Amino acid sequence: MFLRFETIQETQLAGLCTRMSFRDDHTPELWQRFMPLYGKQAHSSGSDLFSLEIYPPGAFTAFSPGTEFEKWAAAEVLPGSSPAAGLLPLVIPAGLYAVFLHKGPASAAPATYTYIFTEWLPASGYTTDERPHFARMGAAYKNEDPGSEEEIWIPVRPADRDTGAFSDM
Repeated sequence: MFLRFETIQETQLAGLCTRMSFRDDHTPELWQRFMPLYGKQAHSSGSDLFSLEIYPPGAFTAFSPGTEFEKWAAAEVLPGSSPAAGLLPLVIPAGLYAVFLHKGPASAAPATYTYIFTEWLPASGYTTDERPHFARMGAAYKNEDPGSEEEIWIPVRPADRDTGAFSDM
C-alpha cells in the first residue's frame, strides 16, 4: 500500500467544492456537478483528477465521522491560468506527502484509509500536516471496477521526536 514519500511543488487546481462530513457525504453530487465543467478547462500536461479534502486545524486530534471538511473535485491547471467559468481556483502548497496505492473499487477505499491512519501513520515516525489530503486518479482509475487504482496522498511532517508523541494524532 505505501509507495513512497514525495515532496511536491505548489500545485494549481481548478474545481468545485462543498462542505461535508463522512457521515453526510456529498461526493457523488460534487463530481456530477464538476465533470461537465472539466472539459471546458485548460489543463496541465496530465489528465489526472483530484479528490481533495481540506480538514479544519486539529481535525485529527478528535476526528469523528461528523467532522466537517471542505471536499473538492478538481484537476491540475497550467500555472497562471484562470479557472473556466463555473470553476474555482485552489492551490496545494508545496510540501512532503506519503503516497499510497489503493487498488479496487472506490467504495473499498475506507479500508485503505483505516490502514493508513490506524496502522501505518502511528508506526511511521510522521504525523499529518495541515495541508490538503487528496486522491490522485489517473488512467488506471475506474471508479467501482475491481481493477481500479488511485494514489492517496497524505500530507506529513516528522513527528515530535523529543517526546515520542505524534503531535496531531
